[in-house]
Amino acid sequence: MGKVKIKKQSIWIDMTPMSDVMVLLLTFFMLTSTFIKNEAVKVNTPGAVSEEKVPEGDVLTILVEKGGKVFVGMDKPADMRGMVEKFAQREGINLSGEQLAIAQAATNIGVPANKLKELLSLEENALNNYQKEMGIPVDSAKIETKDNELQKWVDAAKAWNKEKYQDKTDEEKKEGRMKIAIKADSDTPYSDVKNVMASLQRIKQNRYFLITSYKKVEE
Repeated sequence: MGKVKIKKQSIWIDMTPMSDVMVLLLTFFMLTSTFIKNEAVKVNTPGAVSEEKVPEGDVLTILVEKGGKVFVGMDKPADMRGMVEKFAQREGINLSGEQLAIAQAATNIGVPANKLKELLSLEENALNNYQKEMGIPVDSAKIETKDNELQKWVDAAKAWNKEKYQDKTDEEKKEGRMKIAIKADSDTPYSDVKNVMASLQRIKQNRYFLITSYKKVEE
């Protein structure tokens, strides 16, 4: 008796549910991920057990690398542009629209005032290489006179923040008040960090965050 041949049938699997799940996962990770900024210099922050988080908006970050060089940056591109524009106006530096657009795209600024125009004349991808060996001058001799350049950058950021919220309600102004965060390398000499803190204290900026890496308490 001959064998009965069973007709082979192709297997069909509906992939629609799996595609939906993949899209949802991708959307979740895109919305919750924090992208690493291309900062002017690499800073390895010291470890700490504090779980207090730095606010997410209206933050001026002062970056202090291990050689003591200082850089400033705002958390949002529009705020970065506003701060640079205020600083330039106060220093009598005439910046073009193209240069302000480069400032808006920058993560940090860390050059003496007389080099700012030259910095912002470069392509965006050349900014960090140009400024990484400079830094904003923090002359300890000028801390008491409120005349070192870091203090001027902080004042410019405050002026921009005030202007941005001038038409807002008192509650919105309070919520949007500029915050300061210091991000120093674990190998930065204490004297350099102390100069930064003394500069802030002299212009009555006595409250600021110190950015660290979270470290669990050892049992």
